[in-house]
Amino acid sequence: MALSLDVLLIQIVVNIIVMAPVLWLAGRALVGAQNAKFLDAVWIVVLGTVISAIFNALFSGIIASIILFIILLGLVKHFFDCGWLKAFVVAVLAVIIFVVIIAILAAIGIGIGLTLWAL
Repeated sequence: MALSLDVLLIQIVVNIIVMAPVLWLAGRALVGAQNAKFLDAVWIVVLGTVISAIFNALFSGIIASIILFIILLGLVKHFFDCGWLKAFVVAVLAVIIFVVIIAILAAIGIGIGLTLWAL
């Protein structure tokens, strides 16, 4: 699969808008305001998006997905200054917060396009 820079740029912008606030909220809830700054969440999202795009262009399969997940947890661990377990819990909480927000938006009729776009 080819790596398109314009698509990557759009993914970065959308992910910053959608995922950075969610990751920031999860980080603040679990590691505290002193360790989870919004700019750190933005860096996690930007680097995670770029690394994921490159990694997915080069590798595929379950082993590659596990390695990519560990890399993304490493980004959370590094930027939020926490351990591996707390980074995992931050990631799980971010997913839960994202699902709740999408469910609320869907309940009021806004979330259908966002849900399909996020997939």
